[in-house]
Amino acid sequence: MQTTSFNPLSSSLQFSPPWTLPETHLPIATGVPNTLCFRPRTVTRSLRTCYRADDGVDDGPGPSSPVRLPLVLRRSGRVSQYVWDGFSLQLVGFDGGASSVSFDFGDGFRTLYRVSVLAVKDFFIPKNVSEHYVTYVKWKLLHRIFSSALQVIATQAMFRAIGVGHSRSLASAAALNWVLKDGLGRLSRCLFTASIASAFDTNLKRVRFSTAVLFSLGIGVELLTPAFPQYFLLLASIANIVKQISLGCYLSTASAVHRSFAVTDNLGEVSAKAQIQSVCFDNLGLVLAAFLNFLTKNDQRLQAALPFVVYPIFAAMDLFGTYQGLKHVHLQTLTKDRLEIILSNWIERGYVPTPAEVSEREGIDLLCRQGKDSWPIRIGCLNLEAHVPKLSILAMRSVCSKDYYFICMDAFFRGSTTNTHGILLCLREGARAADICIGLLQACFIRKTIVSNTRIWEEEIVKGNEFSDAMAKEWINLVEESKKYAEENGCFVLQQMSSLGWAVKNVLLSTNEQIRYSFVDDP
Repeated sequence: MQTTSFNPLSSSLQFSPPWTLPETHLPIATGVPNTLCFRPRTVTRSLRTCYRADDGVDDGPGPSSPVRLPLVLRRSGRVSQYVWDGFSLQLVGFDGGASSVSFDFGDGFRTLYRVSVLAVKDFFIPKNVSEHYVTYVKWKLLHRIFSSALQVIATQAMFRAIGVGHSRSLASAAALNWVLKDGLGRLSRCLFTASIASAFDTNLKRVRFSTAVLFSLGIGVELLTPAFPQYFLLLASIANIVKQISLGCYLSTASAVHRSFAVTDNLGEVSAKAQIQSVCFDNLGLVLAAFLNFLTKNDQRLQAALPFVVYPIFAAMDLFGTYQGLKHVHLQTLTKDRLEIILSNWIERGYVPTPAEVSEREGIDLLCRQGKDSWPIRIGCLNLEAHVPKLSILAMRSVCSKDYYFICMDAFFRGSTTNTHGILLCLREGARAADICIGLLQACFIRKTIVSNTRIWEEEIVKGNEFSDAMAKEWINLVEESKKYAEENGCFVLQQMSSLGWAVKNVLLSTNEQIRYSFVDDP
């Protein structure tokens, strides 16, 4: 591989008017015929870089004005452009000023402010993240500051409860109580995270915010320990169990949250920056707690009442920051609920929504309101405790070896006594993500058709009557029409979803939604 040196006076560099290069007489190197002797040289150690010809070259007169080359360099938070003045190649500020020659005190403070902001941004924010990441970090700042301050105040309260700092305190008893409450908390954390592991993927936002509420309640219980020191072990253990469960859910969902912001698979960088943010924001909360203690250090009664005064305010700010931050987490993974929103939007409006649009409609759903609309769609198996419609039996008998799913009428109990009908999607062993998407698209089409004629279907089903022959035929025709619609549009919808960033290779399902059937041929 040949290497060539850069020669600004080479004939290959053609500059247009208003100026031309002067005619020069360059010495010929000894032993190297027809070769120009050229030695690049750095004039300054700053951002200004200068390349000159050999000392024996007559530079001649320069151009009337420098030529800005169409190349911009971004380095260390500064933007500079290459400029050729006829004798040297320089890096000058993109706004026109030299990048290293002089300092203008008129806009010095603005420059310092801009450089400081860029330095802070480079320290906390990864290079390639989604546009919602900065807003998420702002709300994370609010959440971590008040959460950290509450933890410091709660720890001080527990120290007072066990008598740390008093002559009557028994160090061994205090240490034993502390070890017991930590051990019980960690054991509960393992059991809880193992029992709801699949919910971390399918209901990430709900689980994360719910456990954040539990964490705040756990801190509140810790604050009660000075008032009931005789029940220290009981109260501290309950509080630590709740806090450990919250910590386990936080750590389990952190990678999914970070992946939603990593636009160039830079998950490691996003995770590292998240740790930096947590440490710095927690230290700010520590400073806030220390400042409050400093204000109340001369008044013991005020210092004892401080936790109960600041707890409702700090807890509310903590949960508010958590809630607002989760609203800016736009997950690209597909769950049953997200896929249902996407496909229903496609049927009703004719386009596939973006992850941001689905996130806004999905919300956190803390009260589990999704699936409570008329004719909800469920993935799983038939509920034998409720009355199974005859059309469900017919759908099961019509399944063939080529089908990877079937759709039937579903009946289940809403609340304790209300018998509600819906649509059930049963998946076969070996069904792929594409089969789940097509099957759910068919189910959404059936629901839209039924909801548009709710009165007719309610007369046959909701009142408890069995299907008449006319309605049974209508249902069969609807299933065939919806299957044809799903097969014609399914592949195109998947392509549109993939182009918008949705992870279409897999659909995350809960434990009950993962139940599948196997097809057995008749002997």
